[in-house]
Amino acid sequence: MPETAPEHSTAATAEPAVLEQRALLDRALTAGIRAAHPDLCLPAHLPSPSPGRLIILAAGKAAGSMSAVASRFYREQHGLGDDRIVGLAVARHGYGQEAPGIRMVEAGHPVPDEAGIRATEEALRLATSAGPDDEVLVLLSGGGSANWIAPAGDLTLTEKQAITRAMLRSGAPIGEINTVRKHISRIKGGRLALAARNARRILTLAVSDVPFDDPAVIASGPTVPDPSTLAEARAICERRGIPLPEAAVRLLADPHNESPKPGDPAFARAEYRIVAKPQDALDAAAAVAREAGYEPVMLGSDLEGEAREVAAEHAVQAKRYRDYGRRVALISGGELTVTIRGEGHGGPNQEYALALAIALDGTPGISGISADTDGTDGGRGLATDPAGGLVDPTTLARARARGLDPAAMLDQNDSTAFFEALGDLVNPGPTRTNVNDCRIILVG
Repeated sequence: MPETAPEHSTAATAEPAVLEQRALLDRALTAGIRAAHPDLCLPAHLPSPSPGRLIILAAGKAAGSMSAVASRFYREQHGLGDDRIVGLAVARHGYGQEAPGIRMVEAGHPVPDEAGIRATEEALRLATSAGPDDEVLVLLSGGGSANWIAPAGDLTLTEKQAITRAMLRSGAPIGEINTVRKHISRIKGGRLALAARNARRILTLAVSDVPFDDPAVIASGPTVPDPSTLAEARAICERRGIPLPEAAVRLLADPHNESPKPGDPAFARAEYRIVAKPQDALDAAAAVAREAGYEPVMLGSDLEGEAREVAAEHAVQAKRYRDYGRRVALISGGELTVTIRGEGHGGPNQEYALALAIALDGTPGISGISADTDGTDGGRGLATDPAGGLVDPTTLARARARGLDPAAMLDQNDSTAFFEALGDLVNPGPTRTNVNDCRIILVG
């Protein structure tokens, strides 16, 4: 579990009030991340073991930490050994964690890779091997859609990678991306439950990273009925202008490739629980702000939309509260998107922060932070990518003093370079949890 605040420069200004706000933003974000870590949220939901094997299958950015917690729980609390615990966890590169009895694999995210394919094949094999005395414990978190990768039909990894990249560049929200993913996969959209249908029970414990905590969207819903359809997947691709290879066209046109729906016998012994959600992180951040004398104003844990547009709206609200003389903390979560138009690097949180700085235009008394709770925000797909950015009333002045053009860098989607030049990138490193974005604006 992360014990230190996100790393970035706090020496940008000597003004005490600004330094105080920056330090408080760090503390609030760190509290939000810690509140959603599996060490705290998972143990209470782990059931007593079944008579047979406990097959643990984990995927996503919290797969390593969730598996480690589960392995420790069953070994220390129930005395299970290697003869009873078997499993596989797959997380994005840099997010692995040792868990006795569970093989740990690191794979690509957000674009899948060959390691993910091999791990997914093994996960499906283990699920299929489950018998009537065995329990399948599925530990899910955001990122699982990219980590569990099993192209259906004749679709190749290269083709699926191209589809993923095109969807990401289109600005499509995660629900649309996952609708397409589920219909070109052998594990998503309830298909893992089909593979494990002979088990005594399938219990899924999930850390939610999606708006409205929809189990069908978290990691593309591998163990729950899929409400989306082939027709919807086709419509999304057409509306977003996603080029599809012939193999994908065939899959999306084949009625026999429809995902399992409610009432399918595969879900008769399947149970699903969410153990941590975005609101948990926002509540923890709000508690820190409240203790410091700020009135928390919750803007929602499920926000979607273009990052720069949402930032402009939040700036208007922040300035309005300042004009009223209110001392507030505007707090929001969800998953914003970026329609890529330029050649720079960044992610939704960094783009939000840059757009927020531009919209605030140095308004005194307002500082903000925006970061992804998983520790990385878009970028190059590396575990060392930044999680977000921090802004204060001096941001634009410091940028211009360094010869930076904030508006031009926003046009180029070059938010990483902007905040890197100022020392204001948020870099907590891999947090091994994921409840999506956490945005905090302090006013007053």
